[in-house]
Amino acid sequence: MALDGFERYLSLERSRSEHTLRAYLADVSSLLGYASTEHQLDQLSAIDLSILRLWLGEQQHRGRASSTLARHAAAVRTFMGWALREELITTDPSLRLRSPKNAKRLPHVLQASQMERLLVADEDSGTSSSELQTPGPYQSHHVESPGEPLTASTDAGSGEVSLTPRQQGVADRNRAILEMLYATGIRVGELVGLDIDDVDHDRRTLRVLGKGDKERTVPFGQPAHRSLSDWLRRGRTQLANEHSGPALFLGERGARMGQRQVRTMVQRALEGLGDTAARGPHALRHTAATHLLDGGADLRTVQELLGHSSLATTQLYTHVSVDRLRSSYQQAHPRA
Repeated sequence: MALDGFERYLSLERSRSEHTLRAYLADVSSLLGYASTEHQLDQLSAIDLSILRLWLGEQQHRGRASSTLARHAAAVRTFMGWALREELITTDPSLRLRSPKNAKRLPHVLQASQMERLLVADEDSGTSSSELQTPGPYQSHHVESPGEPLTASTDAGSGEVSLTPRQQGVADRNRAILEMLYATGIRVGELVGLDIDDVDHDRRTLRVLGKGDKERTVPFGQPAHRSLSDWLRRGRTQLANEHSGPALFLGERGARMGQRQVRTMVQRALEGLGDTAARGPHALRHTAATHLLDGGADLRTVQELLGHSSLATTQLYTHVSVDRLRSSYQQAHPRA
């Protein structure tokens, strides 16, 4: 089947990430299904440019974002190029397929004061019982594993809540994740793929495997190193089991933490701020890049740190910085 061969091509020859693999296969499957059900075309060679355009138009009619439509077109071009190479078709109809323009929206970034509020943990581990009902960014949001309960106990005399060792372990992990995402600007997929040996504590750097299996070294600061050390020294031992392996960050069942778990934790932490539209781990990546440029880092350095293959992608953050500067000027200058 064509999809099986295309999947092997993406995985083995193009080294596409698991996320891209799923997306491209879903896109091509959607196209083939559309051609079959709407136009009764059962042969790949029968799909021409008009069918591709009609399919994209159908996706647009369904309200797909311009970025999603652009990915649809990229997936189809990659698939048709592969099919031509494999002699499954004689001509490539996607060569004249134009991608919808992907309107680049300026990402939401957090102000330095908001990042400080997000990253500064409550030094008093005895939080109130009401706070346990609405978990903060460093507390566990969901209990996945049996064993020692994650329910905190309340000191009747002081009214304070003391965390169990497992709760404290999850809190240490969440704090370390937030610190590392902001300190390094790495992608969430890169974060969950880290192993313990990828951390150089002496040099305070990470060995990161990015898109296309490109490896880079990313530095991080003392606050992030302190939180990471707390997690490794104290927190990780509370969650580790026979399923943990070398994974740096663990889920509550002890296995390597997944992207969805990280997204959920970061989302709740950002929502807890109450005064930002920034959402998800990528907001911390945006914020790190913008703050680096605001602080005087040059564009090439930020490109290397973020692992962007194109400088044009990094340049988006210069627009964010200019936009923030303009906003501050208009608010502060009497004749703005």
